[in-house]
Amino acid sequence: MSPRDPEATKARLLRAATDEFATHGIAGARIERIAVAAQANKALVYAYFGNKEGLFEAVLDTHIGTLLAEVPFTADDLPGYAGRLFDYLLDHPHQLRLATWHRMEQGADKRNPAELNSSLEHNAQLIAAAQQQGAVPATFSPADLLVFTLALSSAWMPGSPTAMPRAAIAGHRAAVVEAVRRLVSPVQGDPS
Repeated sequence: MSPRDPEATKARLLRAATDEFATHGIAGARIERIAVAAQANKALVYAYFGNKEGLFEAVLDTHIGTLLAEVPFTADDLPGYAGRLFDYLLDHPHQLRLATWHRMEQGADKRNPAELNSSLEHNAQLIAAAQQQGAVPATFSPADLLVFTLALSSAWMPGSPTAMPRAAIAGHRAAVVEAVRRLVSPVQGDPS
């Protein structure tokens, strides 16, 4: 009999839970299905994560951490960031589904994960600094500009990467980058 590897079991549970939560949301997800898919005892979900909500938070934290590591934020090149984020979300469709389930099921009373809040605050500060240096116009507040960029980057995400022809995806990506470029382009006659 092979020795147990708790970290490998946790990783399998997180992968299985990612699929389950992305498909069914928090309320519709079933611990039994997650355990079967992970080839683990369902009691381990409770031992490692406390409950289904704790498991969902761990899944969300994992995906947020990966996104933040793989899509570098550049305040002085928001169009480039929007394009990279578009590409990442297209390649990782679970990411947007998990975020959507989080917003729908957790409601306004549930805060975003701490790492996400910290990143959003930091990125808004970077935009503010870029605005003070004149690299980004101050037409919009840093927070608004960040939210607009994030929203535009995810607006054209299909349910499946194969749901749209490649040419359509390329056109949507170009439109996202251009829209963000226009957001950060100086307005005619605006001294800022």
